[in-house]
Amino acid sequence: MTATLIRTALTLALLALGTPVDAKYQPEVVVSDPYVDLHTGPGRGYPIFYVAAQGDRITVLKQQTEWFKVRTPRGKEGWVHVSQMASTLDLDGQPIDFPTYGVSEFGKRRWVFGFGAGDFGGARILSAIGSFAFTPNISGELVASQVLGDYSDGYMGTASIVMTPFPQWRVSPFFVVGTGVITVNPQTTIVQSEERTD
Repeated sequence: MTATLIRTALTLALLALGTPVDAKYQPEVVVSDPYVDLHTGPGRGYPIFYVAAQGDRITVLKQQTEWFKVRTPRGKEGWVHVSQMASTLDLDGQPIDFPTYGVSEFGKRRWVFGFGAGDFGGARILSAIGSFAFTPNISGELVASQVLGDYSDGYMGTASIVMTPFPQWRVSPFFVVGTGVITVNPQTTIVQSEERTD
């Protein structure tokens, strides 16, 4: 209770001083090339809808892989590729080093989350996947799935250890050891059936 009162008092004091509590750091850069293309999304397939001119100050809002979401002085928000951001300057006129990410950075990831859908013996299956890398070669993986069929539904869960001998390769063999459980719920109307779990 005391911690809540102190936190509330600090928040009110900051508001009274006019200081934003959750202010985000959004750096400004100056366009040094003749222009910078703003795309509608983070990819070359998205169309260019606006061009920021040389000397414009643009605000960097966020980064997504090799794309930066920026805001122009006229309030236009779009996405700029890192190759064009690399030629911008900071407010002191100095070049900025924007990091690029590739396969080696992807190999250093610890967590992976994903979703999948497909066919499981003629039934539709939806899966959620989570994985944690203990080392570059060994990771643990959990998969939870729901099976939706015409005559039965079910749930499936697996836990496994995945060993990747060559994680630095773009395509690598891997080995999996694990266990799982499946529960099938038959859809019957005349005969009462029981759930089956394996």
